[in-house]
Amino acid sequence: MRFVLFYEATESFNYFTDEIAHELANRGHDTFILDLLNPAAPSHSMQELMSYCEQKVDAVICFNRAGIHNDTYIDLWNMMDACTVHILMDHPLRLHPTMEKHPRKYIQFCPDEEHVSYVKKYFPNVEHIEFLAHAGTLDTEPPIPYQDKKYDILFSGTYYIPESKLHELNYVCPEGSPLSEIYMQIAEDLIKHTEKSLIQSVLDVLATNRMPLSDNAVKTIMRGMTPIDWMVRMYYRGKAVQVLAEAGFDVHVLGRGWENHPCAGAQNLHILSDRIDLADTFAYMRNARINLNVMPWFKEGTHDRIFNTMLRHSICLTDSSTWLDTHYENGKDIVLYDLKQLDKLPEITKYWLNHPVEAWELIERAYTKTAENYTWINCVDSILESLARNYGIQ
Repeated sequence: MRFVLFYEATESFNYFTDEIAHELANRGHDTFILDLLNPAAPSHSMQELMSYCEQKVDAVICFNRAGIHNDTYIDLWNMMDACTVHILMDHPLRLHPTMEKHPRKYIQFCPDEEHVSYVKKYFPNVEHIEFLAHAGTLDTEPPIPYQDKKYDILFSGTYYIPESKLHELNYVCPEGSPLSEIYMQIAEDLIKHTEKSLIQSVLDVLATNRMPLSDNAVKTIMRGMTPIDWMVRMYYRGKAVQVLAEAGFDVHVLGRGWENHPCAGAQNLHILSDRIDLADTFAYMRNARINLNVMPWFKEGTHDRIFNTMLRHSICLTDSSTWLDTHYENGKDIVLYDLKQLDKLPEITKYWLNHPVEAWELIERAYTKTAENYTWINCVDSILESLARNYGIQ
């Protein structure tokens, strides 16, 4: 088969694109990657895409609407009679326009099972909507023994001051307006009720205020939820790191914005790097006994940080989701904590740092399960199976 993929502004998505293209090539398929930021780039140019499209293109694979973001590309894939495989890495709320208008042959994957339900309810025109777990990259380096690892605790990811994200609501609606008050209630509800998903909080707050619960009303509210989505995940990302740092653990962080964290300047909060490519984080993850994760408010989903941690022979310490509860076992191949009980996080962390034999046994079980089920090989399996099942493309 012949595939088109894309490079765009998000570095991690470009890495994922390379992983999929590499696996497709390993299976004998032809691929072309268009650079949307530099359409004159050698080997990735628009001119070379047009030449590639002189022969049949079977499918287009993209992340977060890159490559189907305007009518020109949608019309091109329709003209080619190609199927678009759209892989979402975030909540669908950020991609309402694409779900309203997309290529004729279209498959959408979501990383959270509730996201699938959301799309089915509010965007019935998306005919083929499926769950797809995130994927991790198999390690090419030998594992570092537990006691020889350099870091006790590592967190990889950006940090923003939560209040700064709430201020972005002013771009959605005027401060102090009735709609602004609704959004502030939703923010408070999510901070208080960590078990709730974004859509559940929206529905609950609208019901409390006796506001319309029509699909259009809910979609309108959800469309403006991006600042709150960022706020709540940053709030608990910061809290988890703060609890461990204030308990005296050495916590290493990797990513932008940690100089703004409440514990910045503390001797035991170590900021390793500001901006770093995804692939470059793997060496740090490999060298950490524990990689801390805070889920991106996916209450029924996955995250690539979890799988990449396990594939680097490190303990994944994370809050849970119904998907994780079903596919992994706390204390056996993953270590879970509760956002509602962050006071217990230091005790959990101390146990695994002080029990290296048990920790390594857990690490080995996690590696085996993840290597067999949640790599880019498995992701490509799912893509090809869906193309064959839904459109007979094989």
